[in-house]
Formats: sequence, C-alpha cells, structure tokens
Amino acid sequence: RMHKRPLSLARLRTVPHQFSWVDQRLVRERYIDQLSPEACALYLFLVTVADAQGLSFYSDASLCARLSMTPAMLDQARQALIACTLVAYQHPLYQILGLDAAPSEAPKSASPVATDDDPVDIKVVFARIWEALS
Repeated sequence: RMHKRPLSLARLRTVPHQFSWVDQRLVRERYIDQLSPEACALYLFLVTVADAQGLSFYSDASLCARLSMTPAMLDQARQALIACTLVAYQHPLYQILGLDAAPSEAPKSASPVATDDDPVDIKVVFARIWEALS
C-alpha cells in the first residue's frame, strides 16, 4: 500500500468556518456515475451553500440563473438527486442527505462499490461539473 503524505503542509485544507464539504463516497460508491452534469452541478452548489445540517434554500429562479439551467433542466437534476437519495426536497428547502445509511434501493445501473484503492479519474468528475456550468 502506498504511503500518502501532504504535498504542501502550508496549505493543508481545514473545514472552513462557513461549514462545507463533499463526501468522498459520492465518487467511491459511484453515486456520481448515475448523475448528469446538471445534477452534479446542482449537488455541488447545494453542498457548498448548505449549513452543518445540510440545509439550504434557494429559489428555482436563483438556481437556474446561477447554474445556467432552464426550469426543466433544474427539475430533472433535482429529481435525479432525489432518486439517488442524495437530497431531500420540500419547496423551498433542500437537505443534503448523509451517505451513512445505505439507500433502500440502489440505483438500477449502479456499479459495484469501489474500494479506497480503486483509481478515480478526477478529470472526468470535474469535466462533468465544468460541462454543466459552461
């Protein structure tokens, strides 16, 4: 097993005062493989603006403007996140759901769970997000 160490001790990441983070299991457990670029962008935005309980509320108009989506695209992205049990939504409130409990039903085309040692092509992940934001 490869020994990992920080490349820059001066720039170690810490949880910021305005709490925000992305759970690595989003990639390792292949949730992200089930999502469109628009759903990835919406999830990233919601995770970024959510409070410590995962709660946030932005109007559809604000989300469409910020993410360059039509209302139909936003609705599709939101439904995909709900279907993958990544978010709960009750107008106007979003809640980012924890990945601790396994969803009652895995997405139909889910791949087997990856291990920590499986390679992840982070370029593909960011390309999906960039494509959705472009």
